[in-house]
Amino acid sequence: MEDEYVHGYSEIESDRLVDQANTLANLLHNDTVYSAGSKVLEAGCGVGAQTLMLATNSPDAQIKSVDISEESVNRAKLLLKQHGVSNVEFEVADIFNLPFEAETFDHIFVCFVLEHLKDPVGALEGLRRVLKMGGSITVIEGDHGSCYFYPKTKEAVKAWECLVKCQTGLDCNPMIGREIYPLLKNSGFKNIEVSPKIVYVDSSNPELVEGFNKKTIIAMVEGVKDQAISSGMIDLETWEKGIKDLYKTTEPDGVFFYNFFKGIGIK
Repeated sequence: MEDEYVHGYSEIESDRLVDQANTLANLLHNDTVYSAGSKVLEAGCGVGAQTLMLATNSPDAQIKSVDISEESVNRAKLLLKQHGVSNVEFEVADIFNLPFEAETFDHIFVCFVLEHLKDPVGALEGLRRVLKMGGSITVIEGDHGSCYFYPKTKEAVKAWECLVKCQTGLDCNPMIGREIYPLLKNSGFKNIEVSPKIVYVDSSNPELVEGFNKKTIIAMVEGVKDQAISSGMIDLETWEKGIKDLYKTTEPDGVFFYNFFKGIGIK
């Protein structure tokens, strides 16, 4: 079962994912560490952006990273090879039809995947099957409904809403971050803990302005330009003004706020 990926599989998107992972590494992954010898499944590894962080934090864990896109898996292999990472095995596999025996893994890691699936509970139930009793699952998602920024214009808001509409148009959920707790609970996990991971950006932190505002958020919005205009949800003039206005959040008086959610559950 392959759900469409709203941002596509271009080289530009691949670079954006790596930039995003690097920018958010400390915020999202600083407390994700797996013990030596533990078997970890990363479901939906994409181009390996999060895999690199995962493997670096747990160099002695045995990580199996899977994705339904062979092109993405090949890019992930190349990325980790370039960084000299050797504790990860890659495999092309469908998250809804995993080729593993029940209770194979000690831990499961899922980052920025559920938002792109039409049946996130079904995916989590399948992942629970291959997790050992007492093992943990870690789920990280953003929530596009948590975004606000300054300066704010109606065109900038419309451009941002195009991203949300393009994703919901694929029957996926760009606001899934707030639903991590019920999703894990309804999938049979116990002892669930969810924590917000807040990103606040102003010009006092130029690295976040560059890495988050420009290379993560605005780049993500720019990625749906063709879909948004061709579908008629926005006209070219409004789009260009909206993107220009979003870039004003990167100027000296600009501000951007966004909330990620990280949930951990036990089988």
